[in-house]
Order: sequence, then C-alpha cells, then structure tokens
Amino acid sequence: MAFRIHESVLRGEIDNRVKGVVRGKIWIAGRAQPVALELQGNAHPDLAGCLLTFKNRLKAEPMHRPEDLATEQRGTIGDLTASRKVRVFDVPLDEALAMIRRKQKPPEHMANCLYLEWFSERNGRVVIESTNYDLTISAPEWRLTPAEDAQRAQDAAAGMAGFMGRLTEAIEEQQRGQKDPETEVWDEHDYEKFLKESDARTTKYGELLDKYGDSDEAEEKIAKEMGWHKELSPEEEAKRREWIEEMNAAAEAALNEPEPEPDPAREGIDWVRTKDGDLAHPLQHRCFENAMKTWHAIQKLGEAKFEDEDVGEFIFQWQTTGAKLAGALNGIAQDRHPPDAAFTVACLKRALNHLHQSQAGLEQVAKREALPAKLVAESRAELFALREGILKLMDEFRERR
Repeated sequence: MAFRIHESVLRGEIDNRVKGVVRGKIWIAGRAQPVALELQGNAHPDLAGCLLTFKNRLKAEPMHRPEDLATEQRGTIGDLTASRKVRVFDVPLDEALAMIRRKQKPPEHMANCLYLEWFSERNGRVVIESTNYDLTISAPEWRLTPAEDAQRAQDAAAGMAGFMGRLTEAIEEQQRGQKDPETEVWDEHDYEKFLKESDARTTKYGELLDKYGDSDEAEEKIAKEMGWHKELSPEEEAKRREWIEEMNAAAEAALNEPEPEPDPAREGIDWVRTKDGDLAHPLQHRCFENAMKTWHAIQKLGEAKFEDEDVGEFIFQWQTTGAKLAGALNGIAQDRHPPDAAFTVACLKRALNHLHQSQAGLEQVAKREALPAKLVAESRAELFALREGILKLMDEFRERR
C-alpha cells in the first residue's frame, strides 16, 4: 500500500518556485534528518510557483518502521494541492463511528485538505493527506497556463499509471507458468503462487481504492484498471446472469441451513468449542488465545510499551499468525467442506512465515530487555510450540495427497 505518513509529520516545506521541479523537506517524528524531496513535475494551480510550509497541529506519531522511508525521495509528483475538499466530522472519530453504527449521521462539514502525492524510485507511492496542518503559502512567482495545467494533469495521471503498471507486472509474474486448475492437479507450490497472485491483486485494488475512493465514478475507474470491464456477447451476458443467480441461490440456501454438527470423535483434533460457543481448530484457537493473553499482559505494563517497534512487530505478527491459521483451518473445524490438502499446506506456510516474523521480533525485544524476562521466556516457548504444531499439521496434510 501507499506510504501514508501524515500522522508522523512534524513539519515540512514544498517548493515549486522553479517550474518543472518540486523540492522540499519533511521532518518526521523520531528521525533526526528530514526527508528530502527532488521531484519532477508541477503542483496544482493553487501551489504552482509557490513555497508551501506546513506544521502538524496534532502530536506526531513515530512511524512503525521509519527506516523503510528513504531519506532522499526522487521521482515524479502526482497530485499536490492544498485545496482538496473533504468531509470532516465535527465530533471525535470514535463518537462519529458509534453514531454511524447506530445508523445516525454524525455532524460534519467540508474542509480544505492538504494532499501531497509523489511517486518515489525507492518507495513507490507516498501520500500526505490531512486537514490538521497549519499552512503558509507564498505568493506565486509564476502561474500555470491552461496548456501547462493540462500537461500537469497528464503527468500526474502518467505517474499513477506507471505505479499501477508495476503492480500489474507483479500480478502477471505470479500468473506465468500457472497450471490450468480445470485440467491439471495443483500441488502446494501451485497454490502458493496463486495466493501470491491474490496478494498482488489485493494490493493493486487497495491502491486504487485509496486513490479514487468509492464513488460511482471511482468504481468505473477501478473496474477498468482491474480489468473487470469487458464487452460481453448476449450469450456471455446470459451465462453471467445465470451464474449470479445460481450463486445468490446457493448463498441463500447456505444461510438457511443449520450449522453442521462436528464429528464428536474429532473433538480436540479438528475442532474445539470456544467460550462463545463457536467452533475453531485447536491450534488456531490456542494461537489466538495466547496472543491475546500476551497482548493484555503487555497492556498492563503500560500502553507506551506498544510504541516500541519490536514489541509492536512481535505481537502484531503473532496475531496475524492466528488470522492466517483461521483461514487455513477453521473450515475443517466447522466441517463445511473436505479440505484440499495441498491448498491447506500452502496456507499453513503463510501462517508459519508470520510466526517466524513474530519470533524475530521477540528476539529483538529480548536483546533490548524491552519486556520482562519471564514474559519473553513464556512467549518464546509458546511460539516454538505453535511452530511445531504447524509443521506437524503440514506433514499430516502432505501425507493425504
């Protein structure tokens, strides 16, 4: 996804007083040196020819991984403007969300938003978007002509297109050499490739949604970029509608069906009942419960502990492991369908990757003594036990093929 850094910005300056070049500096919380910008292109007419300085009125939050953002940002600009119109809630965000859940409309107003977007050689798309900055804009030293403004818009669109092109290449890379699932048997490596392709598609869709929003016009743009627009023949359109009707009917039937009862002989092996009465796979349930137990233990030490990058990475990756295990195993626990052994192994590999990242984060925590030794030791033992459980399941599913 795009680097969205507005919450971590202390202050900055954007200088477009030289036509065709945007230079600037942005000071980030927790970094000694500012990020330097050297970008080709021009800002929107409201900033073209001007020097913009800005300061965050809110407390800046340090970036989770500040080293990932290159100190020198070279590339091309996308949209740079201080007058994008956005809706802003008149009440705190948590209160606004609570009102929305109650099907109430929170009070809001339209406001000018600073929107700075560029395409970096090192970091791809980087965005600063906020209504919480104090801005100072100098008088313009030159202005865009209508023709230059049209060219600016084309250049910004070209930057986004180039960025999307790289994401499309990532999808196509995973498609190369894929077997036909209709005629060939897939193994775990085929499913891994398929899952990576799905990740690449999700990344591309997320970037498009982030850029264009969810309006009707945006849906058209996103569908075109994703390749979902296709002229269908009358026969193809009829088949499409028939398929949609079949899927809707199947979904409705599934909603009306009672939950299947799990095999009593497989209790503790394929399924357990959670305290809420739901079905879960024992390994997934153990991972989730112990991740939450550890999270609460860290919380008792003070919320500031979560600001530690290594602590945050350790617990986040542990929780993500639980989510990946749910995707791989809870269908088995709920006895909804016989699992494809190769697909399950591929999913378990992804869970194992996140668990390894959690272990790496924990070792950094231990090295710096950022958490009590007892908590570190207990967490280390649990993560190793989960790792052994995942590897054992992978072997079992491999034997089923």
